[in-house]
Amino acid sequence: MSTTPSAPSARRIRGVVLHSPGAPLTVTEVDLAPPGPGEVEVAVVAAGVCHSDLHVVRGEWDVPMPVVMGHEGSGVVTALGPDTADSGLAVGDHVVLSWVPACGECRYCLAGRPAACRLVADVVAPLGVLYDGTSRLSTPDGERLHHYLGVSSFADHVVVPVSGAIKVRKDAPLDALALVGCAIATGVGAVRNTAGVEAGATVAVIGCGGVGLSCVQGAKLSGASRIVAVDVVADKLDLALELGATDVVDASATDPVAALRALVPEGLDYVFDAIGKIATTEQAIAALGQGGAAVIVGLPPTGSTARFDPLALAEADQRILGSNYGSVVAQRDIPTLVDLVVGGFLDVESMISARRPLEEAGAALADLDGGHALRQLLITGYRPAAGEAGTYDPAKREG
Repeated sequence: MSTTPSAPSARRIRGVVLHSPGAPLTVTEVDLAPPGPGEVEVAVVAAGVCHSDLHVVRGEWDVPMPVVMGHEGSGVVTALGPDTADSGLAVGDHVVLSWVPACGECRYCLAGRPAACRLVADVVAPLGVLYDGTSRLSTPDGERLHHYLGVSSFADHVVVPVSGAIKVRKDAPLDALALVGCAIATGVGAVRNTAGVEAGATVAVIGCGGVGLSCVQGAKLSGASRIVAVDVVADKLDLALELGATDVVDASATDPVAALRALVPEGLDYVFDAIGKIATTEQAIAALGQGGAAVIVGLPPTGSTARFDPLALAEADQRILGSNYGSVVAQRDIPTLVDLVVGGFLDVESMISARRPLEEAGAALADLDGGHALRQLLITGYRPAAGEAGTYDPAKREG
């Protein structure tokens, strides 16, 4: 008598669920189906709390709900789905989660621009699903839940496409590496990939949250001669100086464009808007010098419209550049960024203002909304096996 193997059962996990815009976040039991073809299951060690999450909670972006929140995270591979033999991943690998799990097959991926992947842009992100158009998340009574940006890292475990789990070295601080998946990749990538800042260039960064401070660090890595940090919070400006800024502007006390012009009368080569408000985008454009580029990194609410003088832009040979996810190639750039963290060239620990349990996700978002918190980590409680957890000294550089 033959028997048919039963299908793997769903894993019962904790997840942070948003049922509708403006509703309280709930930490509740969630069923996570096993990984399907080309997918991997990851035990989340830490998830970063980002302004993009605030946009969703406020209802400023159109996201399918109910949704398990979170898109920045790190963890350990716990299971592989079918058709993953060539993924290079194995159970026990340390990974950083990527919120652009590129398909590798669309015209943008084939052109070396996976941050613009059409499968992510047209299916995964707007529909709250994985590649096949379905979800691995549901309530215990069977109600479908949506993935956020193909990640949903505010949970004990996630199932993601293999391209959304980037293998990294095991001697790196796994919880802090959550920031590499969004803030660091976006900010440093905007400087190095999108803008291509040259040694000796003059740079300003408007907004000194996690992404903005990553822009500051990226500009320092690129050898910028002057890096001006702009914010309204004194503590953030002080940290920007520690991380590489040469000058600061307190936008709460002065007109930031006038202040930038006073510091660099000829105008700046690059200005990064790491906030995404209309006012900051317009300020970034207004502070440019001849041939300068305004790089829009922070994301505004849907439907926002900024104004600029196109004649002045053209006559000064200036550019406005949009930067999605720092124009990164995740499989290439994320391991490189982790190497820079371990080598002491990127400081992630100083950008972490709190480590909190998953149950405090709502409070963490409220603190972020208040303007003073930097990156906060939600710690799930999962720990890698003995001997696998990495440690490092951020004051010690390699070489």
